[in-house]
Amino acid sequence: MTLRDELLKSIWHAFTALDVDKSGKVSKSQLKVLSHNLCTVLGIPHDPVALEEHFKDDDEGPVSNQGYMPYLNKFILDKAKDNFDRQEFNKMCWTLCSRKNLDQKQLFISGDDAFKIWCIFNFLSEDRYPLSIVTEEIEYFLRKWTEAMGGSWVEERFEDLKLQLNSKQQCLNVWELITLVGSGHFSKGMDQQTLSMGINEVYQELILDVLKQGYMMKKGHKRKNWTERWFVLKPGFISYYVGEDLAEKKGDIPLDGSCTVESLQDKEGKKCLFLIKSSQKSFEISASDKKKKQEWIQAIQTCVNLLRQGRPAPHCEARQKRRDLRLKQQAEQEELELRMRELQTANEAKQLELENMRKALEEAAAKAAEEEKKRLLTHTELQDRYRVELEREKMVRQEMEEQVAQKSCELEQYLQRVQELEDMYHKLEEALEEEKRARQDEETVRKLQARLLEEEAEKRAELEQIHLHQQRAISQTEAEKQELEKERLAKENALKAAMQQLEELEQERQGALEQYQTVMKKLEDATNNTRTWKHKVAEQEGMLRLIQPGSKAPQKITNWGPAAFSEAELSLREKQWQEMKNQAAQAQ
Repeated sequence: MTLRDELLKSIWHAFTALDVDKSGKVSKSQLKVLSHNLCTVLGIPHDPVALEEHFKDDDEGPVSNQGYMPYLNKFILDKAKDNFDRQEFNKMCWTLCSRKNLDQKQLFISGDDAFKIWCIFNFLSEDRYPLSIVTEEIEYFLRKWTEAMGGSWVEERFEDLKLQLNSKQQCLNVWELITLVGSGHFSKGMDQQTLSMGINEVYQELILDVLKQGYMMKKGHKRKNWTERWFVLKPGFISYYVGEDLAEKKGDIPLDGSCTVESLQDKEGKKCLFLIKSSQKSFEISASDKKKKQEWIQAIQTCVNLLRQGRPAPHCEARQKRRDLRLKQQAEQEELELRMRELQTANEAKQLELENMRKALEEAAAKAAEEEKKRLLTHTELQDRYRVELEREKMVRQEMEEQVAQKSCELEQYLQRVQELEDMYHKLEEALEEEKRARQDEETVRKLQARLLEEEAEKRAELEQIHLHQQRAISQTEAEKQELEKERLAKENALKAAMQQLEELEQERQGALEQYQTVMKKLEDATNNTRTWKHKVAEQEGMLRLIQPGSKAPQKITNWGPAAFSEAELSLREKQWQEMKNQAAQAQ
């Protein structure tokens, strides 16, 4: 349980006591007094301006519209530190709530004992509001109290209490718990002093975190004398006092993870010795007997182990385990109830389904009986109708046989016609193949023509280049005229040779053009032949789909138009052109 949760439980009792009408609202003056007292006890500077700003008057009266929790969290709980007197804080909250709720006349315990039970209730109660303590925690407290008084636990009394709680609720509030303890129902035969001692022992263990206490002898550090002291063991230290009333404190023995405790041999007339080694000093202690010595060594060693592991006090850890177990059992119980509800719902659905099935079966039986009667009545009519239908079927069968014979003749004629169409289709394929070959020839001629035109263009460009060189040669100086004249004659010879090659190329182009015209004529004849076969196929009722020629390969284009060459011719032309070019370069 965190410091905030611990403080909130005590403050809740005080606030509830101020809420006289149980409306959840407290007057502003009372909240001012409560806030001031809380700040004083917790050692927090009190800010009355912030309190006035938070609790402004409105039309409904001097109460806070925002509630007390925002102010409590921001200005008190957020500033609280674990350096205040917890007992004084609890006393202040107890004083505010006990005046209204506690009736001391009907109790066999003192007001101080009631206060300690109130603190124990806050420690063991659940972390939900309004605060209450469940049956398991009540049993835990009553068992510890009975054990502290030296009495024996009577299970029948607690079972009666559980039956009373189950008839109303599963828990008690703080005033019901105080009444239960103060009524003496679980402490019959015990006097008031024994009751008070038992309550005080449980209070010291659960609230003051006292793990063990008792008288032992301690050796002094300066005078080395042995003095009897009242020792109190808590999770972080061991305090020792002059007496068990804790009126005069003599010192503390700090404990941490590095502390050790070990048994010593008897010496100096002292028995049952053990040594406590802390980070600052070592303390020699003498117990009254071996049992007490062993109990103290074990208790101190347990406390050191808890500090090393960073675990809380045993009673805090046990309380958390009980709460976790309760939460787990509650979750399992809720899951079991949910499953039981689901099974019950499924069972009801099954019962309803079975009832519907029974009704459906009864209705089906009644319908079956009616259907049987109708079937018997109509059986004769169906037999007569069957005879008539049988005769009609025979007549229809004869008609169908005649139609089948007629269809067989028509099928033979159809198959013969299909054979004729297949022959026509083969002839059409041959014509299309012829047309394809003609188109391939045409493509070859076009490539050749394009290559010739390309070579002609290159020769023209070369002649123009030669002409430009001649013009430049003429514009040079007279000193170079004779040399240029020789070069001009050589270039004119090369030009004549180039012109002669150009004429040869022209003649080859003419020949290629004639071949092209021949191929075009063949293509026209093939096209006419194809049209004739297409016409014949169209006359045969469109039974077959004509096969169209495929897509053409990419054509080579020249500046005079498309032309076709084969790859062999194109390679030969390139080789001849390269040789002519080399000869012209050598002539220059």
